[in-house]
Amino acid sequence: MKLKIATLPGDGIGPEVVGQAQKAVDAVCRRFHHEVEFTFGLVGARAIDECGDPYPEKTHQLCMQSDAVLFGAVGDPRYDNNPTSPVRPEQGLLAIRKKLGLYANLRPVEAFASLVEKSPLKKELVDGADFLCIRELTGGTYFGEKGRKDNGNAAYDTCIYSRAEVERILRLAFDYAGRRRRHLTVVDKANVLETSRLWRQIAQELEAEYPDIEVDYMYVDNAAMQLIRCPKFFDVLVTENTFGDILTDEASCISGSMGLLASASVGEHTSLFEPVHGAYPQAAGKNIANPVAAILSAAMMFEYAFGLMEEGKAIRRAVAASLEKGYVTEDLAAGAAAHSTSEVGDWIIENDHE
Repeated sequence: MKLKIATLPGDGIGPEVVGQAQKAVDAVCRRFHHEVEFTFGLVGARAIDECGDPYPEKTHQLCMQSDAVLFGAVGDPRYDNNPTSPVRPEQGLLAIRKKLGLYANLRPVEAFASLVEKSPLKKELVDGADFLCIRELTGGTYFGEKGRKDNGNAAYDTCIYSRAEVERILRLAFDYAGRRRRHLTVVDKANVLETSRLWRQIAQELEAEYPDIEVDYMYVDNAAMQLIRCPKFFDVLVTENTFGDILTDEASCISGSMGLLASASVGEHTSLFEPVHGAYPQAAGKNIANPVAAILSAAMMFEYAFGLMEEGKAIRRAVAASLEKGYVTEDLAAGAAAHSTSEVGDWIIENDHE
C-alpha cells in the first residue's frame, strides 16, 4: 500500500516527537512492504512567523491531498503572555479541525501494567483501566460567537450546538461502544445548560436504536470526580468540546504521564493523529521529551486511517516493551537512568518485532 502522509510538526517539542513517529512509520512500512511519502507543512507559531497565518492555505491543501495527517503541537510563550494578540498559534489547530471537518477526537486511555506504580492514583484504582474518550471538536464555546463589550470590560463566549452536530458525535460514540464493552457514558451539565439538555434529549432518543448498549448519564463535575475515584467504571465516554478538553487532560494522569497518550481526530476529510500533550516549550530542543504519545499516534494512524491493524500492533508491542524494560525518558525514569527522546525512539524502532 502507498501511504501519503502530511507531517505538521508545529511548535515546541512537536518537531522532535513527530520525528520519532516518522521513524517508526518508516520502520513498519519497510517491514510490511508499504511505500510511504511524508510531506511537511507549516502550522502554529512557526507558520505565523513565516506567513502570518497559523494554518496557511498551502498547508490546508496538503492535508486535503494526503491520506492522513501526523501532527505535533502548537503554542508559543510569546503568545501565551500576550492576551491581546490578534492571531495565536492555537487558532491553527482550531482551523484544521473546522476546515477538515474533524468533528470527533478519540483519546484512548490505558493503564500500562509496567507503569501502574507511577500513576498518582492508587494501583488498585488504576490497574486494568481501559476506556475511550470521545470529544466533539468543531462546535460549542470554542467556535461560538465571542467578543468584548462595555469598552472591553465585559467579555462573552457563546456555546451553541445544532441537532445535527450532536447526533453525529453521539452515533459515533454508540458505534464505538458497540465495538468495545457496550457501555456508553454521556457527560453533560443538563441541570444548568440548555445545550446539555439538547445533548441528553438526543442521546435518549438514540438509545432505542442501540438496545444492546448500556447508557448512563453523568454531570461533568461528577464525571471529573469519578475519573479519579473509579476509572475502571468507564468504557466509552462522550461529551462536548470544552468538557472534553478538560476531562481528557485529567484522564491522562491515569497512565502516569501525558507523554503516553495518543489521539485521533476524525470526520469528513483527512483524519489527523497527534499526541495529547502540548508544545512544552521549556523542553524544546533539549531532546528530553517523551516521544511515546506521538509514536502511539502513528499506531492509531495505521489502524484508523488505513485499517492496517497488524502494523499498529507492531508499534504497540515495541512501545510496551520499552516501558517494560524501563527504557524511557526523564518523565518516567523516577530516579533511574533517563534516556533521550531520540534514544527511546531508536530503541522502539529496533525492537519492532514479535
